[in-house]
Amino acid sequence: MRLRSRTLMIALAGVVIAGLSTGCSDAPGVAYANGATRPAASGAASSRSASPTAKPSPTAPAVPPLRVTGTPAGIKAKEGILVDAATGQVLWAKDPNGRRPMASITKVMTAYLVISAGDIDRKIKVPKGVLNYVAKYGASSDDLEPYETLTAWQLLYGLLLQSGADAAYTLATAYGPGMSAFIAKMNATARSLGMDNTHFASPDGLPYPTEYSTYSTPADLVILGEAAMKSPTFRKIVGTKQYHMAKGNGHDAHWWYSDDSLLGSYRGAVGIKTGYTDDAGHCLLFEAVRNGRPLLGVVLGDPPSGIDASEQDAARILNWGFSLKQPAS
Repeated sequence: MRLRSRTLMIALAGVVIAGLSTGCSDAPGVAYANGATRPAASGAASSRSASPTAKPSPTAPAVPPLRVTGTPAGIKAKEGILVDAATGQVLWAKDPNGRRPMASITKVMTAYLVISAGDIDRKIKVPKGVLNYVAKYGASSDDLEPYETLTAWQLLYGLLLQSGADAAYTLATAYGPGMSAFIAKMNATARSLGMDNTHFASPDGLPYPTEYSTYSTPADLVILGEAAMKSPTFRKIVGTKQYHMAKGNGHDAHWWYSDDSLLGSYRGAVGIKTGYTDDAGHCLLFEAVRNGRPLLGVVLGDPPSGIDASEQDAARILNWGFSLKQPAS
């Protein structure tokens, strides 16, 4: 999404990372850089936290933590985090609990809810209000038209690859049903996942009613990333560079391209989602896998003037992360 809005900074620090529960399957706890682990959540939700001296969760994988040495250099993002998704160990973090707008990374939650609801072959008619919605906010678009009917599966490609706010509007309206009901589900799901420093006011990250009405933190967004990437459907979509939908019964032809430049250019990159507004800066939720080790992270608030600034930061962070070794036994 490409928007122009006022610049404002909100930061909140000092809270340790909260627990995690996906609602669909178990997920690894998150450990601190010194090897301590955030406790695994139990039940539908968890807001428990761990101190840096907490013992590793008994449910965490029996894989030795990496030996963390140094920090990634040249990082311009205001905030960020990198997690070893195989063990939950936090390898690096910069203001991980600072609240900031995350722009179109918001659409990861929208996709997560749609996929969790099931029936992604469901046919959905693009609502009449979609054109005014996109025009009002100057939002990124998949060029959907109100007379078109697409499946939820097709709309998810438009949502996650080309970051169409029209796809987000269409899915939210259908799955709420209605925008207000869908946003309420987004916030309820955030609470159930343990994303206690996150709030959604839109299904797409557009800056309304204010630039900071939708916000999250690096620590919360890796929770969301871990949960979403457990879905084979989500994982397949965000790992796709381009999607072509031929003209068919009820819809026009569409070409949608991923705006994540790490795909195809960074070895092992498998997604996840970019975002940009003037207030959010360049943002990226990302994952890469090498030698069976998945590293998942996020950067928020990269300089708006930079070209692919968030992808450059992500590559630096991943290079550093993949250079870490397990301690000698």
